Amino acid sequence: MEVLLLVGIVVAAFVGYNIGGATTAPAFGPAVGAGVLSKLMAAALMTVFFFVGGWTIGREVIDTLGEGIVPAEFFTLQASIVVLFFIGFALFISNSFGVPASTSMTAVGSIAGLGLATGTLNWETMGRIVSWWIVAPIVAFWISGVIGRYFYPTINEWVAIPSSERNPFGEEASRRELGGALVVIGIGCLMAFSSGASNAANAVAPLVGSGELSMDAGVILASVAVGIGAFTIARKTLDTMGNDLTELPLTAAIVVAIVSATATAALAAIGIPASFVIIATMSIVGLGWGRATRTTTARDAVRGEGTNVSVGALAADEAPTVGDAEHRGAHAPPIGEEEPEDIPAASDLFDPETTGRVILLQNFVPALATVGAFLVFRFLPVV
Repeated sequence: MEVLLLVGIVVAAFVGYNIGGATTAPAFGPAVGAGVLSKLMAAALMTVFFFVGGWTIGREVIDTLGEGIVPAEFFTLQASIVVLFFIGFALFISNSFGVPASTSMTAVGSIAGLGLATGTLNWETMGRIVSWWIVAPIVAFWISGVIGRYFYPTINEWVAIPSSERNPFGEEASRRELGGALVVIGIGCLMAFSSGASNAANAVAPLVGSGELSMDAGVILASVAVGIGAFTIARKTLDTMGNDLTELPLTAAIVVAIVSATATAALAAIGIPASFVIIATMSIVGLGWGRATRTTTARDAVRGEGTNVSVGALAADEAPTVGDAEHRGAHAPPIGEEEPEDIPAASDLFDPETTGRVILLQNFVPALATVGAFLVFRFLPVV
């Protein structure tokens, strides 16, 4: 039994390792891409704030995954190892392609596979989780849409984008540049905190639910494993999110990060494992829609009349770069006076090939974990 427990801990650590690879990039990709943070510092901050999030409100999500979806007594040590294996295996495939997948959806899918195979799935809990998976992105869309329509140009005027050519913390940096760098880092830390709150459970919930690990030991194990992943495999996903996937302006990245991280942490506080990736995607779309609707009045925007709706609209306002902090640009025209041709196409914002690969894998990975776990528990005498 001690050997089997050791195997379980190793598999849980493997899951945490891949979570570190998958979640470090969304949190600190903008900061690394802008040259504000090195990959080493991003990994260190990811580890610390992930632990804080898991140690505080992450316990609620551990309880949900450990006994809410499937009764705790079905998490035998053998079953826990199988569940964790499919979570880690699916995430490893995603990270190998340099694409951060939804760890929460993958974990819930693997546990749901156990519940479906044994007939013990708590449909009420699953319904509550899935309902929030639907509601949260919609709420993020509308919040971001309102910001994009009414507040984005103003926010954009006050954001300084540090460049990799000059150290924002050096002696020559202005107070504005230093403030912009600290904001970007602070947003990354908030996202790392929300990741710990929602994702620590994905690595250790089965072992905690089975009683093989205490809650405190589980959070520590998850955090250490995530830290290892952040310092190693996350370097590849940082390149994808920081450079290849999108040219999202820093102003937009800040808004999306705040909305998404806040939503993820809020759901974790009520025990709901949320998909940060999906919430962030809808936030980007909402922000772009809101920005695009500034070309027309509110009544026409709701009707969809005279509006060039595109996430590329986020690139219409260019925030001042380092060295141009004193030139904040002219104020944005009043709503209804901007021209649709001023709104760039979506292809100016996203790399279509990379985006297609990301969307494909983010749907494939949770499905792989669910089907794999179901087949093993259905046809092999594991439970």
